[in-house]
Amino acid sequence: MISVGIDVAKGKSTVCILKPYGEIVSKPFDISHVEKDLGELAAMLLRFDDEVKVVMEATGIYHLPVLTYLQEKGLFVAVINPYLMKVYRSGDLRKAKTDKIDSRIIANYGIEHWFTMAEFKASDDVYGELKMLGQQYRHYMKLHIMSLHELTHLLDYTMPGIKGMLASWNEGNRKDKLSDFVERFWHYDTITCLSETEFIKQYMSWAKEKKYHQSQDKAQAIYALAREGIPTLSSETPSVKMLVTEAVRVLKEVDATLSIILSRMQELAKSLPEYSIVRGMGGVGEVLAPKLIAEIGDVRRFHSGKALIAYAGIDIPPYESGQFVGSNRKITKRGLAALRKVGYETMRCIKTHPRPDDPVYQYIVKKEAEGKAKKAAKIAGLNKFLRIYYARVKEIYTDIK
Repeated sequence: MISVGIDVAKGKSTVCILKPYGEIVSKPFDISHVEKDLGELAAMLLRFDDEVKVVMEATGIYHLPVLTYLQEKGLFVAVINPYLMKVYRSGDLRKAKTDKIDSRIIANYGIEHWFTMAEFKASDDVYGELKMLGQQYRHYMKLHIMSLHELTHLLDYTMPGIKGMLASWNEGNRKDKLSDFVERFWHYDTITCLSETEFIKQYMSWAKEKKYHQSQDKAQAIYALAREGIPTLSSETPSVKMLVTEAVRVLKEVDATLSIILSRMQELAKSLPEYSIVRGMGGVGEVLAPKLIAEIGDVRRFHSGKALIAYAGIDIPPYESGQFVGSNRKITKRGLAALRKVGYETMRCIKTHPRPDDPVYQYIVKKEAEGKAKKAAKIAGLNKFLRIYYARVKEIYTDIK
């Protein structure tokens, strides 16, 4: 029984090798994340005439080279949740922290949890790719929000009130009416220099070209807003047009990237057996289906629906002491925040587009009728939704076997 604790950092790691009862096989030493150092470490571990288990914390992407290399060499590698390791470390009264101390603590963790540690299993290629795409989609969505804020900030100077008239980028149709309009009419002066009739004519032509609804009433409302609005930056200032058009360009580039990533996610999700089942669930459309599958991954790695709920961090553990039984408990949030967010979006869609025969919709309505806050009722609905998701998708893979 040999436990190898690896404290992973960016580009390098500290390794400590222990046997039971604190017997030191090798004092902590540093290795770089290059083939030479990792090859020497793997060769040393494979020479031991005893069972070897490698233990490391999950550290974003920094642990992946070490994990991948050692698993390819046939070694058992366990990747521990950082929170669990933090709780384990808290037993030390002195609270000392160095890379060498941490590697020894991780090795000790491996000895104490030898029989309960699970070997790390990589996700299926499709699920892994979906998860990576989902992470990048969230990143570019943050950029989209920032870029949109910058554009609307500039429009408050040049076209105050215009944002309320035109919709921004929509995930469903992947169009951004606001940026398309501002690309053509970037300042109220570009509208008021025309007669109302001429602007309406140009607006209708623009709407037809961009495949938007050709509404004459909308054109009249925008023209009236332009006549009444008070721009605080002049259209004659050269920098103003440059800043607005550049803000539009950046926003369109981000939106184009989001569209490409979402298309790829949809393509991958449709190749999975569970796609049609997930797509048919209440509140799940073409956009949310790949997002849900990306965040949940392969349901076969969960032993039950409760495990999936815990993975999302919406489980409510019991709290009892003596004769006291806690009743006003909150969700743990010890899970995947991205899954909670996508799940909440799904619950909002269920309430916005109700299907009276949908069990999740009925459950949300029931909880609201009992006096639950709308947000709490949706979280309760998400709990039920994930149980149904697990049961239906697991059934598919059972039938395939």
